[in-house]
Amino acid sequence: MITEQKPLQSGFGSDTTAQQVIAGQDLSGKVAIVTGGHGGIGLETTRALAGAGATVIVGARDVMKAQETLAPLSTVEVIRLDLADPSSIDEFADAFLSSGRPLDYLILNAGVSFPPTIRDERGFDTHFATNYLGHFQLTVRLWEALKRSGNARVVALSSIGHMSGPIEFDDLHFTRRPYDKFISYGESKTACSLLAVELDKRGQDHGVRAFAVHPGAILSGLARHLSDEDLAGWGVKRNEDGTYSSSGGFKTAEQGAATSIWCAVSPMLNGKGGVYCEDGDIAEVVPADSQLQRGVRSWAIDPVSAEKLWTISEDLLHLPHGTIPRSHP
Repeated sequence: MITEQKPLQSGFGSDTTAQQVIAGQDLSGKVAIVTGGHGGIGLETTRALAGAGATVIVGARDVMKAQETLAPLSTVEVIRLDLADPSSIDEFADAFLSSGRPLDYLILNAGVSFPPTIRDERGFDTHFATNYLGHFQLTVRLWEALKRSGNARVVALSSIGHMSGPIEFDDLHFTRRPYDKFISYGESKTACSLLAVELDKRGQDHGVRAFAVHPGAILSGLARHLSDEDLAGWGVKRNEDGTYSSSGGFKTAEQGAATSIWCAVSPMLNGKGGVYCEDGDIAEVVPADSQLQRGVRSWAIDPVSAEKLWTISEDLLHLPHGTIPRSHP
């Protein structure tokens, strides 16, 4: 069943925090994976899920750093995960699958923005490879655990950056067009949204629903590769201690995690999926030429593009088609 891309009037908003969303929920016995769950929005997502009783497995490149940060949370485990390395993704998935546990919540949270290296060792655009393709591979590898839950939700972090335009399928890795870091980032986040659209179609017969999330604008370490001039354009100043100050309009990490938590646990979304969400609700569709820093553009939820991207992704990763069957027209 197709869920309408239309707000539910949830009662939440841009100031809502993850703790407010999850208040009163008992997730004892539930199992979650949060990629990059030891910093920024991911850390607040992990805290909220663990605080409600869930066992949370955090995928992190730096295991020791993640373990130190997460030490106060007794129900959290850390497994090494580098989304830019296909073998690391396979090792992470194998480690989790070997436990035989079902997977109730898969939060595809980790990502890079404006990295110094624009292509990985495969020649793939770094934004696309890390933010999207690594998460695609992880999701496919964890499919049996998601099915085992019988009532799983997958949350893919997208971004308002998707408004930069649709994916250029004929030049995914900027081998023909001039490289633009903002377009590259935006296309990777459009891809994350399309992942939720297609996965939801393939998963709903197995109790697996998927959602895309725009967390909001948060001043975090993801901005560290931007120039001072880039930051100034957003009203942001980089401080000498590595922190940032702004003229306003930014969320805290606790607020940024709220929509991820809402998509993962809200009963309002029972029987729903395949939609793009923001500010603790389903987002509205806005015109393609809109300059609003909210809403979803049609190309980020287009089912034809979503199916096309899925097939391309299988080919890029040398995966057989139909690993997750497409049971819905």
